[in-house]
Amino acid sequence: MKINRIDHVSINVHNLSEAKAFFVDLGLEVKAEWELQGEQLDTIVGLPNVKTACVGLGMPDGQVWVELVKFHSPSDEQGIQQSSANTLGIRHICFAVEDIEAIIAKLKLKGTEIFSEIQQYEESYKLCYVRGPEGIILELAEKIK
Repeated sequence: MKINRIDHVSINVHNLSEAKAFFVDLGLEVKAEWELQGEQLDTIVGLPNVKTACVGLGMPDGQVWVELVKFHSPSDEQGIQQSSANTLGIRHICFAVEDIEAIIAKLKLKGTEIFSEIQQYEESYKLCYVRGPEGIILELAEKIK
């Protein structure tokens, strides 16, 4: 028995088009869009009467698959919960990037929340955390050559 790879990361969102635009603007490509519902989906996710709309986004090289999911039903009554970097549970996705300065400048112009200015970690990485739509936290990491 062995694990081969992470297949995808799924992010539940309220505003699917806004989240999709954010990730496309970062450089991911829309690979697929679909809707799902029915008894089998209800059984898989453990909820009754599930109806979803989904967008699959990937890197141009095909190595990363991010799945954005909008649950039309049942809805989440708690709404978006803003979290911090230290909130328990899965908290952020890290993307390896080139030219972190240009990416952060572009995100700032669009009003994206930046946790801090770009920080250099030892002699290995430049790092920065950002908050996308609906509280999605991303870490951007540029390897120092």
